[in-house]
Amino acid sequence: MTLNYCGILNLDKPIGLTSRDVVNRVARLVRPSKAGHAGTLDPLATGVLVVCVGHATRLIAFAQEGQKRYLARFQLGQFSNTDDITGTITPGGDVSHIERAHIDALVPEFIGTVSQVPPQFSAIHVCGQRAYDLARRGETVDLAARTVTIHSIIVTDFQSPVFELEIVCGSGTYVRSIGRDLGHRLGCGAIMTHLRRQAVGPFDANNAIGPEEMTSDNIERLLQPAIKVVSHFPQRQLTPDEIIAIRRGQSISGCGGWQVVSSGSVQHADSATEPVGTRVALIGADRLLLGIGEIDVSNDCIRPRIVFPGESSS
Repeated sequence: MTLNYCGILNLDKPIGLTSRDVVNRVARLVRPSKAGHAGTLDPLATGVLVVCVGHATRLIAFAQEGQKRYLARFQLGQFSNTDDITGTITPGGDVSHIERAHIDALVPEFIGTVSQVPPQFSAIHVCGQRAYDLARRGETVDLAARTVTIHSIIVTDFQSPVFELEIVCGSGTYVRSIGRDLGHRLGCGAIMTHLRRQAVGPFDANNAIGPEEMTSDNIERLLQPAIKVVSHFPQRQLTPDEIIAIRRGQSISGCGGWQVVSSGSVQHADSATEPVGTRVALIGADRLLLGIGEIDVSNDCIRPRIVFPGESSS
């Protein structure tokens, strides 16, 4: 019997492998089900790589939205065309006068909603090509600054010329760029030497498994429920009639009481909880995720946006 897998793998990517290498390992074990990762890690980096399998691949965009936590190490006094140790390294400025207090004083400038220029060697598209492909050909890429959200930065260690940061940030943030820009502000340069992703949303490195641990015998058991990706969404348990309706692409009753409170977010009139987005997890009687709906406050309905069967592996 061919199994149709559906779920989430919380994998601990080892150094040296690309994110695609890891996904290919998963894909070989779950065929004919699909597999895709939520957020690339460079070969230099280790840590949490969220891999969505089967129908759960339709949730990749939601997984990528998850808040991320990194532990990164940098070396002062050097520049690199990749902003890390894998590139062509050139000497920077004198670091003998730099103390931890200098870094502590600069860190607040990088916290909040900030403008960040991605590395030259990045997956950003430029005129239909990846920036890293252009950079490898020796072309200088003019990358526009992007707005990213950095929730916190803590200096966890300083042993000159090496310092370490714990960074909590939103999607699209380049940790290499944070070190690069700190180095420029210090006047001596800095490159990233190690990077570990400790968490993505609810997925933590402490509970991640190595890709080498996956086998055809245990892959089904290792899959976590797809609903974990959207565990922060409000949930709506569907009746049998509502399940039929959403699978036909039809809206269902919103049950009233929703109101727009700020920036397009909604909140139930009887709720004391924080405002939520307009998205809602659609749940079956078996507590399995059936899809994602969007709350239409003005028409008091929920419109199906993503619909898939329950997470049965049969």
